[in-house]
Amino acid sequence: MKDAGSAPFPLPPHRPLTVGKRFSLLRFGPDCFSEKIWNVTTDKQRLRVGVLFGGRSGEHEVSLASAASVIRGLDPDKYEAVPIGISKEGHWLVGGAAQKMLPEVLKGGQRVVMAADPTDAALIPLDRNGMGQRLDVVFPVMHGTYGEDGTIQGLLDLAGLPFVGAGVLGSAVGMDKDVAKRLLQQARIPVVPWVTVYRADWERDPKAVQREIEKKFQYPVFVKPATLGSSVGMTKVHSRAELAPALDLASEFAMKILVERAVSAREIEVSVLGNHEPQASVPGEIVPHREFYDYTAKYLEEGTALIIPAKLKPAQIKKIQALAVAAFRTLELLGMARVDFFLEKQGGKLFLNEVNTIPGFTSISMYPKLWEATGIPFRTLIDRLIALALEIHQEKTRTKYEIELPDGAGGALEA
Repeated sequence: MKDAGSAPFPLPPHRPLTVGKRFSLLRFGPDCFSEKIWNVTTDKQRLRVGVLFGGRSGEHEVSLASAASVIRGLDPDKYEAVPIGISKEGHWLVGGAAQKMLPEVLKGGQRVVMAADPTDAALIPLDRNGMGQRLDVVFPVMHGTYGEDGTIQGLLDLAGLPFVGAGVLGSAVGMDKDVAKRLLQQARIPVVPWVTVYRADWERDPKAVQREIEKKFQYPVFVKPATLGSSVGMTKVHSRAELAPALDLASEFAMKILVERAVSAREIEVSVLGNHEPQASVPGEIVPHREFYDYTAKYLEEGTALIIPAKLKPAQIKKIQALAVAAFRTLELLGMARVDFFLEKQGGKLFLNEVNTIPGFTSISMYPKLWEATGIPFRTLIDRLIALALEIHQEKTRTKYEIELPDGAGGALEA
């Protein structure tokens, strides 16, 4: 692993990369990293990038802001952006040339459905008015439920489309903070102590749940949905009187709830980029202006400070980067992730808080800011993420999904 101040990591050496039937592409070496990544050798067409945003999630609005940044970051000489909005009701809509703002796509875009046919994957108009739109790669910028939890990734895998970020398993595990903590703990990566509460148990026997929590922790504790991000549904509970309302709130957003011991700590974040050889950015620090970094502090108010790079000792930086990469590998992640840590103010103990498999790309988001501080500007970062998506898709195509039966085979397989 490189030190925090080292140059961006190199790309693999020259090698051809084929995407569908439209393009023959060439990966450039590190000396050309900031130049054009793609050399389209057929008809000079741009890669058509479907940018998925919105969705049936409590993080719907955050997704719109992130997707707008990604679309602005796509080099128009290399890519044709196709904004694909998913409404809060789950309708898929694709924007036309006149619809520049993403909310307009959700209000007046053309209704489409994604065909899960790997031989002819396309966005098919529901009204049958017009041809289907084919995509070369998809960039999901959907935070939370039905976007970051493996569901969209499964559909894109069925359709045989390359996509940015973790696959089905990594997305599902990364989204479920309870399962992620169990795997991280098994890998000896330190996590904040927690209790898992199922909504059904809370509703059936709230006193038993309260006893279990108070047996393990003293107040304060944090209560949050186990399968959501952006601090949606999250509460800092200072006393028994605040516990039930916090659990009720979290249970509105998930069937499983996490109750964690509150730690007095600095909030350190690091970005990870890569597939089989992931690398970590310089760490940054979040200094919220509120009691903790809740949804309001993140998106609705100004005042939270982002310190990049974080003021840490060299040994702390190396440890945080190593743990971030180890967590990335443990949870079977691909492409990108932001890994969040707590660094205790007294004693300096380090805990991995959570991973985010589709981190924010808004103007205040740490993921792109940390890479920019490491030496990879935003537009180059977008290039690299798309290259990683195509790279892992190329590897998937090498996998066999059928077996050859010997001539005359019968028995139990005979129709």
